Amino acid sequence: MVNDILVEICCGSFLDALEAEKAGADRIELNSSLFFGGLTPSAGTIAKVKEEVSIPCMVMIRPRGIGFCYTEEELSAMERDIDIALDLGADGFVFGVLNEDSTIDINACKRLIKRCGDREIMFHRAFDVVPNPIEALDIIIDLGFHRILTSGQAKNSYEGIAFLKQIIERSKGQIEILPGGGIRSHNVVEICERTGCTQVHLGPLRKVLERSSLYNPEIKFLPSELPREDSYEIVDREVVEEIVRLVKHR
Repeated sequence: MVNDILVEICCGSFLDALEAEKAGADRIELNSSLFFGGLTPSAGTIAKVKEEVSIPCMVMIRPRGIGFCYTEEELSAMERDIDIALDLGADGFVFGVLNEDSTIDINACKRLIKRCGDREIMFHRAFDVVPNPIEALDIIIDLGFHRILTSGQAKNSYEGIAFLKQIIERSKGQIEILPGGGIRSHNVVEICERTGCTQVHLGPLRKVLERSSLYNPEIKFLPSELPREDSYEIVDREVVEEIVRLVKHR
């Protein structure tokens, strides 16, 4: 039986953060543009969350949505984003930098870590595409990260259970492993029980209708392959509440 599992919610807006806290979440990962896997949120969003949401806020530092190998200009912007978020009270930071061959870019990570001061730092799911995850795990530990977000190098955390269990056991006492990817009420208990994890990461969403841009259907703001322009998504509070009930037995 699982008990007292920490629940982190992936949020793409201030409204998401509010819903996550109301649902009983313990921590949020604050992003923008979840459609692109999560990018750095705006300064205004960080400020608003820190003013009105009491649970810890981990801020994503990611300048674009494709890949994890960054130019000098992008790394410089990421450093500035960390500085701004620090001034706004961010509780921690989420980032990961890879070389072109998908190995950990140690020097780039060191640069960003240096800017984070005493805040928590988490290496995100870039870990799931490294060619040698055990070697990468050791590097991330040596760099001083507090946590890794991972699906166990699988499409989702359920399919990655075996490897999640392996790295949780291997890294115990050295770094936290945070399973994330495809975790929902139908599988969260089994994932926790079989991996031995102490925390989970998820971002369930529901659609909200928004028709203000439809008066002139000839005008399009999104490429045709992107979602329809009559709705947006927000954290599904009911799903989060169910997850919290399952893993905390409140």
